Amino acid sequence: MPSWTDRDTKRARELRNAATPAERELWRHLARSQLGVRFSRQMPVGPFFADFLCRSHKLIVELDGHSHDVQPERDEARDAYLRSEGYRVLHFSNADVIANTEGVIDTICVALQEEPTPGPSRKREGRQ
Repeated sequence: MPSWTDRDTKRARELRNAATPAERELWRHLARSQLGVRFSRQMPVGPFFADFLCRSHKLIVELDGHSHDVQPERDEARDAYLRSEGYRVLHFSNADVIANTEGVIDTICVALQEEPTPGPSRKREGRQ
């Protein structure tokens, strides 16, 4: 029988409702698969919450505000854990998102292109 780990959806909801202006601005561009892939907000990944998560490309986008400046060792440990789980983590400051939203989106698009795409469907396997 597969093990089931209950997700902390209450905490995720609280984080989404308390989103910073930068998180809200970036979400306007990531929501509804506008970049061709699906992102989710404040998703639990192990003991952590990813600001934005693209499961299909195992890409996490983190926005760093003041709390990240005062606890850099916590962020390093968090990133090490996420990388050990196979995720790639991009960091942007809140100021970058507000001042250069298009540049941030472009960087995310490049990262999505660098990641391997999902495997071919069974129907197309073997076709040339």
